[in-house]
Amino acid sequence: MPKLLFFSRVAFICNICFLLTWVMRYGPPIPQGHVATTVLILGIGLSVFLNVIINLFIIVLLVQRKLQKEHNPQWLAIANALFLIAQLILLVK
Repeated sequence: MPKLLFFSRVAFICNICFLLTWVMRYGPPIPQGHVATTVLILGIGLSVFLNVIINLFIIVLLVQRKLQKEHNPQWLAIANALFLIAQLILLVK
């Protein structure tokens, strides 16, 4: 279960990068560099993939009633689920 917490946190960081990528799309241009490309790769490429896997794993654990709250905080699971909904809406759009 500690791996679930680790990957949930990584997915949350990637989701924040997704949010930054979305803001960069409509905001003023930022200078190209290592930070901008890292945020783009984490935000566009990795966030959707990792978020789907983490949320499916959490759903499976909830169905099996094996998810323990001390291993995965509720706010983190809810935040990742909300980001997944936003990502799916933006991808379908």
